[in-house]
Amino acid sequence: MAHLRKPLPVKLFIGMLSPEPALFAECSALFRAAYGPIDLESEALPWSVSEYYRDEMGGGLYRKFVFFDGLMDPDRLPAVKLFAAKTEAHFPRLSTGPLQRRINLDPGYITEAKVVLATTKDFSHRIYIGSGVYAEVTLRYDSKEQSFAALDHTYFDFRTPAYIAFFNRARLSLRERLGR
Repeated sequence: MAHLRKPLPVKLFIGMLSPEPALFAECSALFRAAYGPIDLESEALPWSVSEYYRDEMGGGLYRKFVFFDGLMDPDRLPAVKLFAAKTEAHFPRLSTGPLQRRINLDPGYITEAKVVLATTKDFSHRIYIGSGVYAEVTLRYDSKEQSFAALDHTYFDFRTPAYIAFFNRARLSLRERLGR
């Protein structure tokens, strides 16, 4: 019979996407109040890898990541995704028109072996984790290259050297917190 073990704690992050980079600080403050201090954050980077959000958010989007100092159990990810959805709704459109939201918040976590994203959309490579939330491994750690690497389904922006370098940095922070 297999011996069940509790998983190691993980490092929570939020990916934020918006045409209004000023919202990143407001959202970071809300998440910090709920999940503790932030220990790493990226610059607000221009995001132009896809037209996916154009109808919903307009053009001129920026992406920013924030990582939290404390570690959490990975089974908390569905609750974090629900909190992210509630936080997005906190920032309704200021005017009438076709644009429907001002910010997109994508939580995930990092382990020594992978980067996991939460989503509400099912697909062949996603696993249901409860409360209407699915998870996918977006990057895997390649020990030979000593770096995260993309998978076939990895989003194009997550394949960029800038994102991979940032997630490698976050992995080092996680390892320090784990005492490795």
